Amino acid sequence: MSRIVIFANGIITDAPRLRAYLRPDDLIICADGGTRHAHQMGLIPHIIVGDLDSLEPELASHMEQAGVEIQRHSPHKDQTDLELALQLAVSKEPREIMLMGALGGRLDQMLGNIMLLTRPEYVGIRLTVVEANQTAVLLRNHDSLTLQGQIGDTLSLIPLTATVTNVTLQGVAWPLINATLTLGSTWTISNQLTAPVATVQIGLGLLLVIHLTLN
Repeated sequence: MSRIVIFANGIITDAPRLRAYLRPDDLIICADGGTRHAHQMGLIPHIIVGDLDSLEPELASHMEQAGVEIQRHSPHKDQTDLELALQLAVSKEPREIMLMGALGGRLDQMLGNIMLLTRPEYVGIRLTVVEANQTAVLLRNHDSLTLQGQIGDTLSLIPLTATVTNVTLQGVAWPLINATLTLGSTWTISNQLTAPVATVQIGLGLLLVIHLTLN
């Protein structure tokens, strides 16, 4: 399986833009109320997972009648609906998981959703978060990323471990060669693309690469 798209129950402000990211062969999983986002885009998900406390019964019934698999969990569970959806997605061994609706709204949930990406059992899967004109990709030990954009786009690197070593960044106004980034530093915020293609390589650590397009 090449890619799974998960709809979370966050805020989506630019549905047409996000809809354009989808491919015909994507497997779509909705985390509880994220089903509304998929429905508003005219999509029928393959699986809905969660305690369904954020999903209207009428929409849940409509999806069930459409043949959608619904995995109901107790409201007294220890994981958020998004974590359950991620665990299910990872079990299917895709090459990539893309999250939509994982940002916006409550700060605790937004930070929790970002930190979910760092779980060690997700190693080997490219994890991407898409929100309006922003895309975030998590890089792990000895990982690399080539991204396409426009000259003037913003590119930020956020260390998620105490250090991220041997960071090489090219195609930007302020390139890096084998740099070490430290947790909490704003050194690598708001760089800019100077070419249509930028590349990032890292040694050891976890690094969140955030790309903001001009339009």
